[in-house]
Amino acid sequence: MLRILLFLATNFAIMVVIAIVFNILGLSGILDEQGVNLNLNALLVMSAVIGMSGSFISLLMSKWMAKRSMGVQIIERPSNQTEQWLLNTVSRLAKQAGIGMPEVGIFNMPDPNAFATGMNRNNALVAVSTGLLQAMGEDEVEAVIGHEISHVANGDMITLSLMQGVVNTFVYFFASIIGYIVDRVLLKNEEGLGIGYYITQMIAQIALSFLATMLVMWFSRYREFKADKGGAELAGRQKMINALKALQRGQPEDLPGEFAAFGINGGLRGLFSSHPPIEERIAALQSQR
Repeated sequence: MLRILLFLATNFAIMVVIAIVFNILGLSGILDEQGVNLNLNALLVMSAVIGMSGSFISLLMSKWMAKRSMGVQIIERPSNQTEQWLLNTVSRLAKQAGIGMPEVGIFNMPDPNAFATGMNRNNALVAVSTGLLQAMGEDEVEAVIGHEISHVANGDMITLSLMQGVVNTFVYFFASIIGYIVDRVLLKNEEGLGIGYYITQMIAQIALSFLATMLVMWFSRYREFKADKGGAELAGRQKMINALKALQRGQPEDLPGEFAAFGINGGLRGLFSSHPPIEERIAALQSQR
């Protein structure tokens, strides 16, 4: 909760600074001279509500969505030795990381993968695929679980969701300004909002969203290195390296939707990838002393 409050306070401070900068630069006056009568402060607040609400709702529903969309079967009473070992391992690593015991689940996927989600570090969900349990040994699975536990302990699900909300805010804000300028200045529309505003605003949102996604994915790649380091500290560096090498040998499929960023591995590469190349992650672990 403290992390959320601090992050929201930071975002509010950013909004205040931007509003002050706009006033100092006289942006409102410039827009008024061009016939764009726009209350930038009100637009900024409205953009924040629109941008942040979706991320908060997604975060609140993240565990529920994971269970439904991924078909995660929660282990309440272990039915075999593997499930018992899985529960024991998650419990031990969670205690090492100083977080509450997460829910533990298994989802049916032939590729080795795992993810963690949830808005509360003491009430999260850690799930592994059937392919992970079949393809890796216990030491490697332990390292993967350590990686996911580190995501929970670092508050990555919360931070990434809130960061997405912030960039959504500014995408909507600047796209709206562009839409107003095109509608009022270029198309000379003087009554209400014309079709030019809506078309331009939509196109601008799409274009700006590409830039925003690159920023969010950069942060996602950065936190993967931190989670690898955390997994190495919890389970052992060599175990984490071996687990990544095992992932490198396969051709894993991305997890669907938003869960791709929360998985142990991602298939895409480049600016829109949620995960760094595995060889870079291995090299980072090997360089640690």
